[in-house]
Amino acid sequence: MRTILGVVLACILSPAWGAAPSAAVPAAAPGKPPAAAAARTNDKTYEQLSLLVDVLNLIQDSYVDDTDAQKLIYGAAGGMVRTLDPFSQFMEPEAHREITAETEGQFGGIGVRLYMKDDWLTVLTPMPGTPAYRAGLLPGDRIVAIDGESAKDLQVADAMDKLRGAAGTKLKIGVQRWTEPAEAAAAERGRDEADEDGQAMEEPGTRKDFDLVRESIKIESVRQRRMEDQIGYLRISEFSGHTVADFHDAMRALTKGGLAGLVLDLRFNPGGLLTAAVDVASSFLGGNKLIVYTQGRRAATRQEFRGAAQAPYQDLPLVVLINEASASGAEIVAGALQDHRRAVLMGARTYGKASVQSVVPLPDNSALRLTVARYYTPSGRSIHRDEKKKTGGITPDIAVPAGRDINEKLFAQWELVYEPGKKPRSAAKSSDIVRDEALERAVALLKARGVLGCLKGKDN
Repeated sequence: MRTILGVVLACILSPAWGAAPSAAVPAAAPGKPPAAAAARTNDKTYEQLSLLVDVLNLIQDSYVDDTDAQKLIYGAAGGMVRTLDPFSQFMEPEAHREITAETEGQFGGIGVRLYMKDDWLTVLTPMPGTPAYRAGLLPGDRIVAIDGESAKDLQVADAMDKLRGAAGTKLKIGVQRWTEPAEAAAAERGRDEADEDGQAMEEPGTRKDFDLVRESIKIESVRQRRMEDQIGYLRISEFSGHTVADFHDAMRALTKGGLAGLVLDLRFNPGGLLTAAVDVASSFLGGNKLIVYTQGRRAATRQEFRGAAQAPYQDLPLVVLINEASASGAEIVAGALQDHRRAVLMGARTYGKASVQSVVPLPDNSALRLTVARYYTPSGRSIHRDEKKKTGGITPDIAVPAGRDINEKLFAQWELVYEPGKKPRSAAKSSDIVRDEALERAVALLKARGVLGCLKGKDN
């Protein structure tokens, strides 16, 4: 579970969205024409750049082993960007392709979620409607081979690289499956026992091979369900290219039978596309209200994002759940709804990621993700994290603290497992299921909305 939460927190440091960067103009020296000052600045920059060229030449001429010039240049670019902030990043071509696929919300693959168990890649769940699901892969299947190569000691990130590819390409995977409880129990007791001759014992289970064809796999970022007393629950796990359409589909499904209130869950949401976050916030506001604005180094770079004149859910009673892993786009939505007194925020203070990154593709398919601005809530609050002062983030209206252990278990139990012919179930063991106190309190608050004017859609 710590690994899963760690992935979410890591994701906080990598959302890619924002306005295109603009070049800053150097200030002119007193009494000198701007062009002369700019020329001197450029001369100094070129002089400093010559140092990099000297280092590169020395390495190529004198280093004890042969070197790859491209790797050296990529290393220099990465080191340069690392001096800026934690969110700026130089991405080599492969990393750029990965982040583009994740941000767009779809990629070519077989549609399977994996985790490590006993040092082997194991299927957590195949996603419904995907090649893995149709072929019959099941939760608990251990992946032992990918395209004829052993998957032993292969980590999840490396496995995903092998499983992903262009839609329409073929892939063969081998799995080991336990069909009897006794076989599964034997596997759990220890798989490296040796027989009397010192040879490794053959593991129980059945080997199955699957020939699959990759398809465009859509990342599911929105989930919804109806709760008691016509209260809806909607969780957005990230803001991708498909989030807005999925959000509206989910809301139509929830409102079809009448909806008295909504819990919008943004816990563990690391952000994503700015436009998707703005569209979701706009759906609850209306009145052309300001949702967020960004401000770069120069005053002229300010950019405002406003909602529409009318919003489909502007009068729907609303509670928003946030926690320490809510960041970026999740904070935009929460901050806008709080500033306009449109919703009650419940949970814990958010992460405080209020910088805007622009991804600039480079000629060799690498890319530069650069912080070009910071965003501010409608009231002008900067929620950017300040490590020294221990400030930043969106503070909830009602605090519902949860320890790290509880948060990890909550995150794990939200993961659903799908099997053909069966209802989806939580990936967590029944013994690890914990109470979701924040959700329970949000539902109770919506039930009492008649006496809480701040839950109404219109400003008070």
